[in-house]
Amino acid sequence: MARETYWGITSVEYATFYFLAFTAIAVFTYGVYRRFARYSQGDDDSFARLNDLPNRIVSSAKIVLSNEKQFNRDLYGGLMHSFILWGFLTLFIATLILMAEEYAAQKILHMSFWDGDFYLAYQFMVDALGLLFVVGIGMAMYRRYWVRNHRLWGRHTSNEDDIFIWTLFALGIGGFLLEGLRIYSAGIPDHEIVSFVAYGMALSFDAVGLPTMGAEQAGLNGAGFNVENLHWLAWWSHSLIAFFFIAWIPYAKPFHMISSFANVVTRDEKAGKRLPNVPSDLDATNAESIDDFTWKEILDQDACTKCGRCSSVCPAKSSDRPLDPRNVILDLKSYREDLEAGGEEKPIIADGGTSVINSETMDSCMACMACMDACPVEIEHLKSFTRLNRQQTDQGDVSSSMQDVFQNVMQNGNTFGDSPRNRGDWTEDLEFDVTDAREEEVDYLWYVGDFPSYDERNKQVARSLATILKEADVSFGILFDDEKFDGNDIRRVGEELLYVELAGHHVETWEDCEFDKIVCTDPHSYNTFKNEYPELNFDEFSDDPMMPFEYDEQWNDDGEIDVYHWTQAVEELVEEGKLDLSGTELDYTVTYHDPCHLGRYNDEYEAPRELIKATGCTLDEMPRNRSNSFCCGGGGGGLWMDFEEEPKPSEERIREALEDTDAGSGIEKFVVACPMCMTMYEDGRKTGDFEDEIEIVDVAELIVEAIGKADEAQVEVAAD
Repeated sequence: MARETYWGITSVEYATFYFLAFTAIAVFTYGVYRRFARYSQGDDDSFARLNDLPNRIVSSAKIVLSNEKQFNRDLYGGLMHSFILWGFLTLFIATLILMAEEYAAQKILHMSFWDGDFYLAYQFMVDALGLLFVVGIGMAMYRRYWVRNHRLWGRHTSNEDDIFIWTLFALGIGGFLLEGLRIYSAGIPDHEIVSFVAYGMALSFDAVGLPTMGAEQAGLNGAGFNVENLHWLAWWSHSLIAFFFIAWIPYAKPFHMISSFANVVTRDEKAGKRLPNVPSDLDATNAESIDDFTWKEILDQDACTKCGRCSSVCPAKSSDRPLDPRNVILDLKSYREDLEAGGEEKPIIADGGTSVINSETMDSCMACMACMDACPVEIEHLKSFTRLNRQQTDQGDVSSSMQDVFQNVMQNGNTFGDSPRNRGDWTEDLEFDVTDAREEEVDYLWYVGDFPSYDERNKQVARSLATILKEADVSFGILFDDEKFDGNDIRRVGEELLYVELAGHHVETWEDCEFDKIVCTDPHSYNTFKNEYPELNFDEFSDDPMMPFEYDEQWNDDGEIDVYHWTQAVEELVEEGKLDLSGTELDYTVTYHDPCHLGRYNDEYEAPRELIKATGCTLDEMPRNRSNSFCCGGGGGGLWMDFEEEPKPSEERIREALEDTDAGSGIEKFVVACPMCMTMYEDGRKTGDFEDEIEIVDVAELIVEAIGKADEAQVEVAAD
């Protein structure tokens, strides 16, 4: 029970085979070297990417081998990629075993393990996983060419995609054909049944009477048509295709087999929720040329497989804004490769058609992180996008509406342009006084935020939350006119210096207050306080006369100060028995929208849901929920920009609530936990003509109604 490895191959062909093998491997090695040498020319990355490398490799291998990201929202795609990956790896390992048998076992150890049970087990595994490989390739072809899945087609779809998939198919089918011919030529021995696919092919050759050299088929043999010659032809065809594929890997799409794994190994677990540090030399953060991108951002470009998962979940693209996350990454890659081939330089981002990326494209990004969540190879889109936004802002190419927001924040500390003295006016309608956290020690330092402080609809939410905290009998206070805009969204638009000013002001103000925890109304504030303020090196800016602070330490780098979204804090109060929601029975059928900055950014999905359920409401989940939630359209500066889009993300989301949930039109209230979401959905309810069909409420408003304090909180929603 064994076989001859190089059956039917002459000594000259044997030498030719290994010459070609050496050449293919040399071309492959050189190509990989050039790729990684290019990464070394990229700028240093601001985050540690290679620390704890052994654990990184182990965890990355688990992610890659399990295909867990491929299964995310796409069972078909997950199975397809799993079959291809596991089959390819098995066939690769089988080839290594052949090499070990030929050189280590026979030539050095003068023995062979290519015999007996090992041989039978080897043949069975190769056939079984090889079959999965071919099935996976077939599934990919069906999706690409028959279904023509929209994700796979775009301006970066090219011949290399076709060559890649057809080469893999040829390798898979060619391997089975080669084995089938060998088994047939050997007389179809019984033990070869373990190679069940090839064995079946051999039986089919026998059924059609394929001639052998020893058979008395003079006419056919005279023409050279026999199984031995077919085996020779199949052997060399298979070998040449394999050599071509090996040599081609570093120069085209197949390189993702290497770059994708490297990208997963070097991923930042906090990617998106925190952005690269702001150095005092802000030019280092911009994108004046392709050389300004870090080695990790270049690796991101090479890791892209053109799968289109990011594009399919992008709310900007679905609203016909001029943004396709895949195209941005691949446009940067194409420009880099064009420059390396001697092409002309052009602006990375600008208005008009002469730049690599158009300004309007990046204006469209909502910074919702859906693209990153969907990406199976951990591309950090938002990191590159923010670099582009920084360059855009530095050039003064931001929209006039965003320039107005910057001006309002610089002059008044808020995005509304209202007086800082009016920031605490919303408290005046409460039946109790709200503590000034600058003057008294409190348990909760409550950062209220711009919209709950100045926007009339969101003031009702602020009063609801204040009523809840009062009912729970916890000490809380606010900063009144010393509170400013948190800076999260203007940072994502690219205004870094203003962000540093705001952060420095807040941490310096907090240092003068006595409190245990920071509680935020807005998930955007929660994210930037929790994940980004601790990253800032304030010492680099403390001596800058333009900065309105002298703070020169690293704030909360040890995580000593807990930062909460208010739903998390109130859920704790309920669990501790300080807020009694037992027995509350609101008879509403509601659905809940996961805010991007609370959900995808910070993996908090349960606290708002637990509070909604505790009020007695029937919660009917949106089809797109939790990490798959669809952005309201307000993030990344979208709240302050005007787009001609149809439908608006907020309108599409409300339609989804009324038509695609199980309860459908029976949904009475659309529940949010973010002031920006409240603003966007109130607008979408009007522009989408949903005013008579559904009400937009915050979780806090449900709670105050459940505990019978709605009148005190003055949360009656105005009809208009």
